[in-house]
Amino acid sequence: MKIVDLICAKGRTGFFFDDQRAIKKGAKADGSAYIGDPVTPGFTAVRQAGESISVMLVLEDGQIAHGDCAAVQYSGAGGRDPLFLAEDFIPVIEEHIKPMLVGRQADSFRQLTKEMEAITVDGKRLHTAIRYGVSQAILDAVAKANHKLMCEVVADEYGLTVSDKLIPIFTQSGDSRYDNADKMIMKGAEVMPHALINNVKTKLGEHGELLRDYVAWLRDRIIQLRVDKNYSPVMHIDVYGTIGAWLGHDNYTAMADYLATLEEAAKPFHLRIEGPMDAEEREQQMIDMRELRKEIDRRGIQVELVADEWCNTLEDVIYFTDNKAGHMAQIKTPDLGGINNTIEAVIYCKEHGMGAYQGGTCNETNRSAECCVHCAMATQPVQILAKPGMGVDEGYMIVYNEMQRILALRKAGR
Repeated sequence: MKIVDLICAKGRTGFFFDDQRAIKKGAKADGSAYIGDPVTPGFTAVRQAGESISVMLVLEDGQIAHGDCAAVQYSGAGGRDPLFLAEDFIPVIEEHIKPMLVGRQADSFRQLTKEMEAITVDGKRLHTAIRYGVSQAILDAVAKANHKLMCEVVADEYGLTVSDKLIPIFTQSGDSRYDNADKMIMKGAEVMPHALINNVKTKLGEHGELLRDYVAWLRDRIIQLRVDKNYSPVMHIDVYGTIGAWLGHDNYTAMADYLATLEEAAKPFHLRIEGPMDAEEREQQMIDMRELRKEIDRRGIQVELVADEWCNTLEDVIYFTDNKAGHMAQIKTPDLGGINNTIEAVIYCKEHGMGAYQGGTCNETNRSAECCVHCAMATQPVQILAKPGMGVDEGYMIVYNEMQRILALRKAGR
């Protein structure tokens, strides 16, 4: 079945673009806004409204497939592509993607995304957000043309089996790390709370005490609120490099000492720490993650390290995996470009002993989240991020409900 048209629509995301460098340099939160001057090129404010582009592919029988282009909250940081603004990039899609897809048969997700990913403009690949959204639309088009679910297309083309159970969902609290933790516990989130520990002084503590106290509080709160005494969620906390900023990004002994105190505070729950340091460039970040993993493994500290910063592309995920730079990689879906790369990253991690966390960003849309669910149900990572937004309820609902629809439809043989 042919693709006969491509139409773009400007949209909003479920959160904001934040200038991470400005925040790390001391921009102050003021309600939902930040006060201070932006630092990263392209930003006109430290926090500004997130934007998306909905890409709609019209099939010859009148069906419309669609996906959403979106970029991460911290665009332009950690080696990522620049700020993604809809008015800047709709013309790029219409000029370079539309001619490639219109008139083509929607018969192979892998082939069409491979061709789309190969497009360059002035010697550069298209923005990751464009490749992300267009690949979703292609997957949906192939699924609709063949009367299949998107997860079934992925499974068929990559030789996988669609999961017959829910993938564990990881929920994000944002700065409401106390109130939102309650929501997570009441909803039975399997992995929580993210916690957004992105400032040493106000969130980690100048001696690490604020995070340690929070972990202990979270432990007690889970025990207090859980209805099912067997409910034992994983604590997964993103510290945005603040532990390294406090102790030194290559001070592995001191960082391991601190992680041991967090492990103790979390018991009996398992703990993951994402982004313990930010070395400001890929090679050193890989080395730091590798050496810190060696140190905590040698000492038997039961804390998993999750690679995030500077582990952005499929090539980065492979590189960190091959070097055992952490125990788990966040496969931050918009950063990898086409969702074909997310699929391949999860497969690679699983085949090479690295935990696969199919993540993303709060700054996505309901549509990109739904498409990611289908990828996860086919590839079966350790966990999938509830997205978009930081309110818990909305993102958890979108991801949970899409997984349940897939399970129900397949059980019914539809």
